[in-house]
Amino acid sequence: MTTISIKELNVLLVEPSNMQYRVIHDCLKRLGIQYVDHVQKGQQVIASMGKTLPDLVISAMYLPDMSGTDLVCKIRSDDDFKKIPFMLISSEEDFDSLDPVRQAGVVAILPKPFKDEELKKALCATIDLLDPDVLQLDDVFAEELKVLIVDDSQFARNHIRRTLEGFGIEKITAASNGEEAAGILAHDFFDFIVTDYNMPVMNGAELVKFIRHESNQADVPILMVTSEADSQLLAEVVKESVAICDKPFEAAVVREIIRTMMK
Repeated sequence: MTTISIKELNVLLVEPSNMQYRVIHDCLKRLGIQYVDHVQKGQQVIASMGKTLPDLVISAMYLPDMSGTDLVCKIRSDDDFKKIPFMLISSEEDFDSLDPVRQAGVVAILPKPFKDEELKKALCATIDLLDPDVLQLDDVFAEELKVLIVDDSQFARNHIRRTLEGFGIEKITAASNGEEAAGILAHDFFDFIVTDYNMPVMNGAELVKFIRHESNQADVPILMVTSEADSQLLAEVVKESVAICDKPFEAAVVREIIRTMMK
């Protein structure tokens, strides 16, 4: 059972609009959040975290000095800050604008306007990441599992690795594309594979076909964690007995998928 509650979260809210700040702040208060610090610029976030680390950063997409994408990438590139959960709240709908944020590893991307229930769900996902015990895979012997992560984004690989480590999984290997993964699979065996769809050289769909029809591990469980939105492309992957999970993902959802795959 989790030992952290929503009301204990310390939130750093990055919002240049005073009106939008009040809207989000009021929603956080309704959900029980007691500690909310507010800044308007990306550089102020870095300065603030240098003094006190928040439990969660919530940011708008467009800031006076940088974008939300720039901010999350800057956070993920800093060894002291990279594990801090990040949430984006934005009216932006363009796939190409949002995809780098998804790849960086975030707890949620909420639209403007959003419902209280959507924010509460994202806050619960944050708690899952912060609590070291709530997501353990004790019944699956997590420490015994060998996992291969395949993703061309280093930020995404790191985010997935941290999530898996939170489940108690320790034996993790990473590859930056399908071709590299295929080379690893030629001489090493895994209990399951986590792969992205869109990658250079050999994409996730091509990797899945290779595994299922050419490798010596044709039956290995595969989880595809992806921001790909084309349902027809994903339907072809599902035909190969692959579980699909969106980016950004909830750690609790990934945990249950892994439990199902392992059983």
